[in-house]
Amino acid sequence: MGRMMSSLQAGLFLQVVVVLQLLSSQAAAQGSWKLLNKNAGIAAMHAAVTHFDTVIMLDRTNIGPSAIKLPGGRCRKQPLERISKTDCFAHSVMFNPRNGGVRPLFVFTDTWCSSGQFFANGMMVQTGGDFEGNRKIRTLAPCAAGGNCDWTELKEPLAVGRWYSSNQLLPSGIRQIIVGGRAAASYEFYPKRKPGEGAFKLGMLAGTDNLYPFVYLLPNGDLFIFANRNSVQLNWGSGKVVRNYPIIPGNPRNYPSAGSAVLLPLTSQTGFGVAEVMICGGAAAGASRTGNVNAPASASCGRMVVTAGNPKWAMSNMPIRRTMGDMINLPSGDVLIINGAQNGFQGWGKANNPALNPVNYNPTTGRYQVFAKTNIPRLYHSTANLLSDGRILLAGSNTHQFYTYTGKFPTELRVEAFSPPYLQNGNRPAMTGWPRTLKYKQVFVVTFNVPARNGGVEVIMNSAPYVTHTYAQGQRQVKLKTTAPVKAGRGWSVQATAVPGATIAPPSYYIMFLVQNGIPSNGVWVKQNN
Repeated sequence: MGRMMSSLQAGLFLQVVVVLQLLSSQAAAQGSWKLLNKNAGIAAMHAAVTHFDTVIMLDRTNIGPSAIKLPGGRCRKQPLERISKTDCFAHSVMFNPRNGGVRPLFVFTDTWCSSGQFFANGMMVQTGGDFEGNRKIRTLAPCAAGGNCDWTELKEPLAVGRWYSSNQLLPSGIRQIIVGGRAAASYEFYPKRKPGEGAFKLGMLAGTDNLYPFVYLLPNGDLFIFANRNSVQLNWGSGKVVRNYPIIPGNPRNYPSAGSAVLLPLTSQTGFGVAEVMICGGAAAGASRTGNVNAPASASCGRMVVTAGNPKWAMSNMPIRRTMGDMINLPSGDVLIINGAQNGFQGWGKANNPALNPVNYNPTTGRYQVFAKTNIPRLYHSTANLLSDGRILLAGSNTHQFYTYTGKFPTELRVEAFSPPYLQNGNRPAMTGWPRTLKYKQVFVVTFNVPARNGGVEVIMNSAPYVTHTYAQGQRQVKLKTTAPVKAGRGWSVQATAVPGATIAPPSYYIMFLVQNGIPSNGVWVKQNN
């Protein structure tokens, strides 16, 4: 009898172990969340990851006290400031995602709803804002976590005020185009192409639901520009609209409707000549005009090959409807859709029913997968950035005019990281050798170790975008031509070929990943030169 009970107990124990293993496997397949800092000092309205693996975070200045003071008793004395003309609080910080450390930065003019992009040398160029910051240009040459880099305000102004505009690095790597903004149906360049150059009109930017337009550099050097439901191909050199694209079905997609967009990976298999955009979600048509904060957000996504001879939108539906979501090119080649709300639109207190579950989209299969949810709502003025270790950094969310720590959705100062399922895979490759700089068309070798060799291997590069208001400005991913792995000592090596030119990947710093069978290594920073 004792032996029978012992066998029964052993069988039950084995069943419990199997169930626990199954639950653990299911949890790993959904990813995981980790709180990095309970109070970063500011609600990050804007965020960008530097090539030192530090993160520039910005809010706006006309918000009164933040939760972090400027160091050494320093104060900002700004007579044009609307709230605090003498302000001893920081409105920008440098964040260290490795240990959660925060260092205050000094920004002088209002950066509310501004735009930005990195230059080829890694310098952040940050443009526009509101009030006294409307025509300002600011720069920050980034540094490591222990450095003392800070913002510099330039005397040279923008040609017109830019509030809710978008920036795109051009193929030179030393010039950006700044597109749109409130009451600014135009674009301009920084630096100017010639002394006294002004702004250039672009009619499609007039109207509503067209702020923070989606702008992507195409393989031929032209720009794809999308606003509301319309899109064009612009030859920015001549100033001519080369063609108008079909109108995307459904609802408006840009601010304040707050859809999101991504340029799908450019690949060597197509000679880097095929560019496809994907645009998802947004508020219901008319929601922002009528103030309907309960209107269900859109679940629809559209894909269009914008380099095709006869481009058309191919539509699908996300498993979770979403406005104010962010779309991120993951190193696996998938797209992560994260943050936002299921009802309402962009604005102070204009949305509810947070979308707490990220969704993964596989561009090859067209399939969506729901990942593990967070318990921190990320609504208006929140950000999502890819880190070089493969995690996603989430910060911000402030649906109030000032910092407000009460109510249904208090101002959010916590910073967290989402680890996609590929970070729970025990068979992740580890890069052991790679070039620190690249020239176009360069053939180079990457060495790596991996617990078990299986499946295909590819080398990819991701840019470091400036993320704000559901749009990652300058985001792009390129998949390089990569040979089959060969044994190299105790590890492996592959031969890869850099992209053919600057219209595919403008000179800049990129995160390089080695990906085996959809599982990426930790990324490393490389500098793409001319």
